Amino acid sequence: MANIALPSAQSPYDIVEVRFKNSRKSFYRNGNNLGLFAGDIIVVEASPGFDVGVVSVVGELARIQVKKKAPGFKPMEAKKILRIANQEDVDKWIKARSLEKEVMYKSRTLAVNLGLEMKISDVEYQGDLSKATFYYTAEGRVDFRQLIKDMADEFKIRVEMRQIGSRQESSRLGGIGSCGRELCCSTWLTDFRTVSTSAARYQQLSLNPQKLAGQCGKLKCCLNYELDMYLDAIKSFPKAETRLHTEKGSATHIKTDVFKRQMWYAYEGAAGVGEGLIMLDPERVREIVNLNRDGIKPKDLKEFTERIAVKEPDYGNVVGQDSLNRFEHAFKNKKKKKHPRQSDLRNSNNEQRPSDQQAQSQQPNPNRNRRKNKRRGGNDKRNSDENNA
Repeated sequence: MANIALPSAQSPYDIVEVRFKNSRKSFYRNGNNLGLFAGDIIVVEASPGFDVGVVSVVGELARIQVKKKAPGFKPMEAKKILRIANQEDVDKWIKARSLEKEVMYKSRTLAVNLGLEMKISDVEYQGDLSKATFYYTAEGRVDFRQLIKDMADEFKIRVEMRQIGSRQESSRLGGIGSCGRELCCSTWLTDFRTVSTSAARYQQLSLNPQKLAGQCGKLKCCLNYELDMYLDAIKSFPKAETRLHTEKGSATHIKTDVFKRQMWYAYEGAAGVGEGLIMLDPERVREIVNLNRDGIKPKDLKEFTERIAVKEPDYGNVVGQDSLNRFEHAFKNKKKKKHPRQSDLRNSNNEQRPSDQQAQSQQPNPNRNRRKNKRRGGNDKRNSDENNA
């Protein structure tokens, strides 16, 4: 929208949105008609002194932001933009950011020494190093008058204490949520609406505090994102408190699938033994309710069930991504190569080529002749002994 020219009778919007530490934003008036763009470092009025911030939104987009975030904003009462920051202002700004962490730790020590039940979560220095704002959380009211005196003597600055809630603390500290992304409150969420457990009930979520609570310890803000859609969809469903009466017995509502438009019922008492859950469409449930209102009881709820054909997926399992045992091959040992046994080695050594066997048979074997001579000598001796006898 920066390249779009304004109408001839309209002047540029002189309100600018400025961003400070931890996504803290405020609106300032560009009374000097400076040529500002998003990302410029500027010096703005503060009480007392001045502060340094970064321009986030200018022009007609700033007008939209003012209507959205500050409907009762009065442009003439807004603080002014003094100038574009020079190198000296930037150096002071960087020095202020470097002092904040050490000052926060020292202020926590001072609060513990005074026995105050409070947690100082963040410190924000002003751009001119004359003032520091301490953000803290506490369960109740805290008398920190002595703490302010001690911090003023220790740090030689003007001290301002500001109490924030647990949600604001998480937005200032930041972090990664259970969804794997950066927290919504520290990136884009600006208004913190109340979240109740009824939002989880409407969305058919289990009331598990460990899953429904965020890093701030409160219910997650994302429970409100789809709540309106669920409320509109549930309006077309019959009331869950209504019981369905049949000749077989009465059935109560168990659960509802909003997206598939299915309602699940179960028989009470002995009638429900072995029956399990019965799935009905909201239209069929409304039909049974009308019959009960007229004093008519159907024979069984299963007469109103509809068989739903399960469609097979229209894609092919090319890479095995649907198989539960697709990773088993990675853990199986590779098949070992079979090593030949000793008997096999002997047989292989005994097996020879026919040509080699013939060559060996033609060659005289001295060992074989020795055996024959021994046998002959033994036989001759035996015959001579018999003749002497």
